[in-house]
Amino acid sequence: MATASVNMQSVFSGGLATRKINTNKLFFAGNFPNLKRNYPVGVRCMAEGEPMKDESAPSTSAAQPLSSSSPPPPPPRPTKPKVSTKFSDLLAFSGPAPERINGRLAMVGFVAALAVELSKGENVLAQISDGGVSWFLGTTAILTLASLVPLFKGITAESKSKGFMTSDAELWNGRFAMLGLVALAFTEFVKGGTLV
Repeated sequence: MATASVNMQSVFSGGLATRKINTNKLFFAGNFPNLKRNYPVGVRCMAEGEPMKDESAPSTSAAQPLSSSSPPPPPPRPTKPKVSTKFSDLLAFSGPAPERINGRLAMVGFVAALAVELSKGENVLAQISDGGVSWFLGTTAILTLASLVPLFKGITAESKSKGFMTSDAELWNGRFAMLGLVALAFTEFVKGGTLV
């Protein structure tokens, strides 16, 4: 870098004599007889991510053609970030599993609670006390295992989402189902009976 700046300084400071120039004429290189040409100018550039190669002698002429014995290598393919398959990473607070599993359970629970309420006329708290805990635990175990198996294999939900049913849509549906299940239980508790 220092060599290039010294060379550039010598281009700007050398060879020009002060004289009166008529500003009505166009300026060409021939109007400056004292300007020497072919100053050694070295220009270095470096792409991001490449190691810097220090050349000992800068090029003597900018007009020299670059000798290329082989075509430049193709740019590297962008690599996908490696997905962690550790149990602690998957079930971390900001991991991929907790919100997705809770959302799936809430979607199943909300639909099941409304279906039982419409068919038997029981509110959510009565459904839980009449044997709903065993159904809840069984459903929780099955959905949790079914959700964790692909994550342990390194498959993300985002890689399988296409079209209308995307992974973001599943997250939002799960969030609304969680809110809906809590709102259903709270409304039935305040009302003292079934919602429908």
